[in-house]
Amino acid sequence: MTFAALAVGALVYSLSQSMVAPALPNIQRALHTSTTNVTWVFTACLLAASVAAPITGRLGDMFGKRRILLIVIACFGAGTVVSALASSIGVLICGRVIQGVGAGVFPLAFGIIRDEFPADQAATGIALLSAMLGAGAGLGVVASGPIVQHLSYHWLFWLPLIGIGVSLVATVALVPPANARVGGRVSLLGATLLCGWLGTLMLGFSEAPQWGWTSGRTLGLFAGAVLLAVTWAVAQARSPEPLIDMRVMRRRGVWTVNAAGLMLGMGMFGAFVLIPQLVELPRATGVGFGTSTTGAGLFLVPTTLMILVVSPLEGRIDKRVGSKVALVLGSLFALASLLLLAAAHRHRVDIYVAMTLLGVGIGFAFASMANLTVEAVDPSDTGMATGINTITRTAGGAIGGSVFASILSSHLARGAPSGHGFTVSFVVGAIAVGVGAVAALATPGRRQGAREHTRLLRGRRPSPGPAAPQ
Repeated sequence: MTFAALAVGALVYSLSQSMVAPALPNIQRALHTSTTNVTWVFTACLLAASVAAPITGRLGDMFGKRRILLIVIACFGAGTVVSALASSIGVLICGRVIQGVGAGVFPLAFGIIRDEFPADQAATGIALLSAMLGAGAGLGVVASGPIVQHLSYHWLFWLPLIGIGVSLVATVALVPPANARVGGRVSLLGATLLCGWLGTLMLGFSEAPQWGWTSGRTLGLFAGAVLLAVTWAVAQARSPEPLIDMRVMRRRGVWTVNAAGLMLGMGMFGAFVLIPQLVELPRATGVGFGTSTTGAGLFLVPTTLMILVVSPLEGRIDKRVGSKVALVLGSLFALASLLLLAAAHRHRVDIYVAMTLLGVGIGFAFASMANLTVEAVDPSDTGMATGINTITRTAGGAIGGSVFASILSSHLARGAPSGHGFTVSFVVGAIAVGVGAVAALATPGRRQGAREHTRLLRGRRPSPGPAAPQ
């Protein structure tokens, strides 16, 4: 019952994050705004989530995960109400920023499972919950078309609000309040600098397709992000109570998983952007199938189904041989999917097979990342570390979407993306996933990770003082 309460919040957030993407043209027409402005409806939530996930995860470690989870769900609900009532683009963007705080449900839920579940059930629970990020994204894209076609964009927010209410009540009733906590205080400087460099970086990637990758504004944002990131890292290293412990981030079992999450997110979520655009192109272009927004969502159904089928298997793999095997398998399945799309995307069956393989890849890879991260850190660092890992996947998706949008816009035929543009995009996605597979291979296995973790713990022990006088 505790897992069910946590899963509802995770699934509803994933749905809300992705449902607006296919509906952006409808929202643009309804609010009489520009393409650049309506893009912020998606980007604003992503920017807020990039900052909220690691911060709320750390707050949960410090002050109690259930308490912070309730605050996160309440903020998520408030942002959803604002978005549902919005009749102007400015108000809608503000609502989406508040909604982005909901990204904190993932690191907080991972920590609660680690604290409260028996050891033989924790791995499966974390794997299933982690897969909700991919499954929810797929379901959101599928559900968006019928909602907008038969209702209006306002219902993209009213319907999830029901799930948010259920999640809030279930969390109060079913999630145990006595979570482990470490106390401490929040580093305002660390939080401010983190907001600055993550927001600047994500803004640069989001706007680069419109501004140009070599424009002064884009390069200025990237340079500013690097400067702020270096300042933040130095401040965290010197802080007695850092918001994010850089020693934990430097562990091989942590940074390799984060690197894999970034690159796999780029390729996997990038496919969620490319496939609807491909199949919705008119047949006259010689590339697309002329499907509607609703029909385009059906191509993602195999992905969502396979995520739900495969994710529970990761828990069994973790018990027998460790989650590294599942991460490598997931990377290879995702790589096969994107290579197939690069070689053949002219027929419906090609896409259905590729999206089935992608679902297997996401199911194994996303489910294993959370377990590997949890195994590599102390219980007191669970929320912070899993928050960073969650956001690397999302950031990878945002980067992939921006890169693929630029590729398609530079390969046009008769005013529409050409087949060659899609082929190049799928090849770039495959390269990204291939790099992620290399990072997965570099991730320590269970025995090696345990030895490294023990060595680090010993290194933290204070040296014994002088002997007491007899």
